[in-house]
Amino acid sequence: MTGPKNNMNRRRFLQITSGSAAAMMLSGIPLKAEETKTQRPNILWVSCEDISPDLGCYGDSYAVTPNIDKLAAQGVRYTNAYSHAGVCAPARSGIITGMYPTTIGTQFMRCKGVPPVQVKCFTEYLRAAGYYCTNNSKTDYQFDPPMTAWDESSRKAHWRNRTKGRPFFTVINLTVSHESRNWPKKGEKLLHDPARAVVPPYYPDTPVVRQNLARYYDNVTKMDEQAGKILQQLDEDGLADDTIVWFWSDHGRGLPRGKRWIYDSGIHVPLVIRVPAKWRKLALPGNPDAVKPESVDDELVAFIDFAPTMLSLAGVKIPSHIQGQAFLGSQKAKPREYIFAARDRMDEAYDLIRAVRDKRFKYIRNYMPHLTRGQDIEYMNRMPTMQEMRRLNAEGKLKGPKKQYFEPTKPVEELYDTHTDPHEVRNLAGDPKYKKVLERMRKVHAEWVQETGDIGLIPEPEFDEMKRPGGVFQKTAEPQFTPLIDEPAVSISCPTPGASIAYRIDGSGNKKGGWKLYTRPMRIKFGQVLHAKACRIGFRDSDEVRFKLGDSVTGGEGSATPTISHWSEQLDKTDLLQRLRKIKKLDGKGRKAIPGYFKALNDKYASVRYWAVTGLHNNCKRAEDVKRAKVALKKMLKDEAPVVRIAAAHAMCDWGAEKEGLPVLAETAFEHKANKAGLYAVIALKRIGEKARPALPQIRACLKNSDGYVQRVTRATLKQLENK
Repeated sequence: MTGPKNNMNRRRFLQITSGSAAAMMLSGIPLKAEETKTQRPNILWVSCEDISPDLGCYGDSYAVTPNIDKLAAQGVRYTNAYSHAGVCAPARSGIITGMYPTTIGTQFMRCKGVPPVQVKCFTEYLRAAGYYCTNNSKTDYQFDPPMTAWDESSRKAHWRNRTKGRPFFTVINLTVSHESRNWPKKGEKLLHDPARAVVPPYYPDTPVVRQNLARYYDNVTKMDEQAGKILQQLDEDGLADDTIVWFWSDHGRGLPRGKRWIYDSGIHVPLVIRVPAKWRKLALPGNPDAVKPESVDDELVAFIDFAPTMLSLAGVKIPSHIQGQAFLGSQKAKPREYIFAARDRMDEAYDLIRAVRDKRFKYIRNYMPHLTRGQDIEYMNRMPTMQEMRRLNAEGKLKGPKKQYFEPTKPVEELYDTHTDPHEVRNLAGDPKYKKVLERMRKVHAEWVQETGDIGLIPEPEFDEMKRPGGVFQKTAEPQFTPLIDEPAVSISCPTPGASIAYRIDGSGNKKGGWKLYTRPMRIKFGQVLHAKACRIGFRDSDEVRFKLGDSVTGGEGSATPTISHWSEQLDKTDLLQRLRKIKKLDGKGRKAIPGYFKALNDKYASVRYWAVTGLHNNCKRAEDVKRAKVALKKMLKDEAPVVRIAAAHAMCDWGAEKEGLPVLAETAFEHKANKAGLYAVIALKRIGEKARPALPQIRACLKNSDGYVQRVTRATLKQLENK
């Protein structure tokens, strides 16, 4: 009996641990990694929020930042580092995964994404390689951080909590420079003189704006002081010579036309890296002097390059699915030619913009050119500069670049020469002298959209249903334990594709709740209890299961939800993205595009029909075109997809057919007030203005039990209507 049982367990082991073995191979470490004595650098990230390269070391004479200036003098100052988004959560989503949010479905602000099965937090690979990984303490990844991402993620997380001698990767995020800190405080005394502030050409030069800028710089100085204390701790611990230090911001200035935007004011960030002498050959094997003190590097660096660069420095093989490329370490790639950025829903305001930048030119493609830049965002409207801009615009006192933000529409394409126009206020897209540059950048953008599988053209309500049908979170299956017969060890596996496993052992000296990342079969002693949980990004965690010696194959019998086909797999079987790209080629063609929009009203995909309706709404200007479109869109009011009904109803209201359109908007807003279809509907109600008045009862009802963003737009709509 023992022979067949041995064979059965071996086959079972190979089957259920294949995923774990693959993970170990992927991370570049052998099964017995504890026997490997490879020395690895410590890595410390000091990150901050909402600042551009407004530091003394970047030549800003108004800034007071002695600590970061000193760090730059000891290391490398990168002059061309860029975020792929102008706001924190999408930016951090790309940093932690090494992938574009527009590829993995995490581009909408606070969207609770469900990335494809292969996507991991890069820290899992570092943990598997033996690193002690801590985060203090912001995550904001557009998904709940899996329990396997960090050894510790809290306000107390620190490299000092590790086992002595263990290499660490530590992130300490400083929040004092966040956008919200730029709101005025009673009795404040500014350190920076407002009279010396440099006012960008897109802001009105008023005392309010100057005070706001001075306050922003005050916060940068406070952040610098905090960064200095962290670096002092590293010195006190005698670790400075063993630790590679990074300093960066998650996106640009937390001020209007900075944060949330993908102009350079929103995505150009400071990046300073100090590499101790002992690690310079590791950082750049072919040219270690390039990372010596007082170095400056103008190589294009993207946020999605951070993850692969960390793995490259740590000696961990970069997984093939990662879209970023290493710019340091043994796996350093060739320098980039371009960086890419995206803007999608920012809080309660929808827009869809993409950007491509080389070292000189910036190309911007506006996919919703019918929208003004100056949309209402409740949180952003609390900023004094924003209030000042809106006040002066209402009084008709803004001109030139200062008026640009409030133009009723946007051009389909924008092109800027950032060498001669660093503030990006002179659009060269229509200048014949730059035709070849425009065509080159347009082509690069189109190729990137296709190659990365950009899903931004799928309306969020449609995408939400694809990624999480019915709004129901899937649950990860329970881990399964399998004792190995040939050796006294236990393997752990999980049936859910893409799952990671965390474990702890009672009686081993571990602190209760000190979960570790499972990477290989392990030994336990009699009397010890092995605990395990499984997690997958975008899923609920599994229930906890336990095992002790003497148990047979156990686990895997919990209440996991049946795994459905992932949205990316569903999408790959369709031509939806191709059809969406095709219909958006009609942008900017005006009346010539109308036949194409009419044809697309019958498309099999709701997302395409949505853009067809939107296209007719914004391109039918002549009476005969409107008359024909009203007939067609009246039928679309009964479309099966809420987004199509909303778009059609919005157009009908704008065209004077409120009798048909308004009930659809009011009904849809109330019915879907807890999801993004409801947000689409209340946005439409706000935009039709006084025409929405008959629906006031339904609008008021949207305040109760609604999505937070729906509430924000509803409050703004009620204020707009009830103040008249």
